[in-house]
Amino acid sequence: MATHEISGEPAISLSNLPTTSEQRRAVLVVAVFLVVALAAVAPFADTPLTRLDGFIPSLESVIFINDLITAVLLFAQYSIIPSRALLVLASGYLFTALIVVSHLLTFPGAFAPTGLLGAGGQSTAWLYYIWHAAPPVAVLAYACLKDAGDANRVKRDPRSALRWSIVIVIALVCVLTWIVTAGDRFLPTIIAADKTHALRVPLAIISGSIVLLGAIALLVLWNRRRTVLDYWLMLVVFAVVAELACTSILGSARFTLGFYAGRVYSLITSVAVLILLLQETTRLYARLARSNLLLERERDNKLMNVQAITAAIAHEIRQPLAAIVANGGAALRFLAKVPPDQDEAQSALNRIVRDGHRTSEVFDGLRALFRKVNQEKQPIDVNEIILQVLQSLHSELEDHGVELRSDLSPKLPLVAGHGSQLEEVIFNLVRNAIEAMDTTRERSRVLRVISEPHADDAIAVAVHDSGSGIDPKRIDGIFNSFITTKPQGTGLGLAICRMIIEHHGGQLTASSDGKNGASFQFVLPTGAKSELGTSTSATSQ
Repeated sequence: MATHEISGEPAISLSNLPTTSEQRRAVLVVAVFLVVALAAVAPFADTPLTRLDGFIPSLESVIFINDLITAVLLFAQYSIIPSRALLVLASGYLFTALIVVSHLLTFPGAFAPTGLLGAGGQSTAWLYYIWHAAPPVAVLAYACLKDAGDANRVKRDPRSALRWSIVIVIALVCVLTWIVTAGDRFLPTIIAADKTHALRVPLAIISGSIVLLGAIALLVLWNRRRTVLDYWLMLVVFAVVAELACTSILGSARFTLGFYAGRVYSLITSVAVLILLLQETTRLYARLARSNLLLERERDNKLMNVQAITAAIAHEIRQPLAAIVANGGAALRFLAKVPPDQDEAQSALNRIVRDGHRTSEVFDGLRALFRKVNQEKQPIDVNEIILQVLQSLHSELEDHGVELRSDLSPKLPLVAGHGSQLEEVIFNLVRNAIEAMDTTRERSRVLRVISEPHADDAIAVAVHDSGSGIDPKRIDGIFNSFITTKPQGTGLGLAICRMIIEHHGGQLTASSDGKNGASFQFVLPTGAKSELGTSTSATSQ
């Protein structure tokens, strides 16, 4: 099959939508039903039944509407993929819809005893067989064109080709209707003079020719079948062949069981194919809608990722900058004393320098984190990092009236990791705890930082605050991006902390009863003792 593309991507249409086993089974079930019905009617096809003059107008009105809607759907598919095969097929359905109108208007007894439009004795019969010759011709043309490559493409002005096709079909129907009505006396006789039954010899020739044409169309389409549309078109041609066998071979007289059964065949086939085309079209556009939604989500995710990275950088840089500002203010206060407290000022300035270096390390850590680069891990003394963070935030703890209680295990095993990233985790957890206690008025503000061995091959670090706590119902979502419990928070700090801890093979959890503060704990696996040894530098405050 030729591949059609729109903006470099293959266009999705019924003409190139692969069939499924379920769809093939549905076609087979309908075909078997038609065969069984034909076999059931065959022995009684010549049985005369009551003449119902309203039967043909009602039935063919429904067929006209069905075929017209089918033509519109196929023209819509052509607008997606402007191929000659789809254009011919849509035009064929439009032709059958319009020729049904001519057949209905000329049918004796439908609107006038001898029919309208000046119909003669042979007009209705000839219109019937012209009508039934159209589907095999259209399907055969479709089957021959569908794999024709560039020859199947409508390259110049597809809309103009569509308009001209409609005009040509309407003109052809008008011309054929005029020929079989005005030229009725020149046509071969296939209906007896009393208009009650068909003549078997000419009828067999005409019906046999259409059946042969249908068989050729089935054979060509079977050899080129690939899509769901191909299978349903084979069913249409098969139904036409079955109907002709029922009406022309088994039951030649009007208003017999074969006559009525044949028209019901037309209705069942028309309705079934229309319903299935509507179903596949709905499924097709649902697929397109889902694809469009996924594209929009992907675009939004990319934008969110950009926003997240930007916000993460801003969030992480704000931490050392805040420490620099706090230590700078402390240094100014120490220098403003009389006499100046140079030692404390020196310590504050040293912390400023260290925080400046940490700012650079934040960029490196975030870049490695978001790029998921496997950097070489180093043995890390977590206690040492905790002490550095607490010293950096010493002034802020005093400004907020927070009492620090640290309980660091003196022989904590080393972990393999990235020091700057783990420092960011501890810094975020401690600073979040300080901010969480800002609203505490009725009880003292106490910050507890604990480190201890966890099981045999891990360590645990916990940060407890005495703030108002976190609603237990929200505790599971606080590590999600852009979820925050702070009025001015970005919702990225804890998400980044969890990402860093998981990047180190650990786990970060939170707990709170919603009243008596919150606890955050992360567990990290330790490195091999032969490589990392143990820490002896930790002290307790």
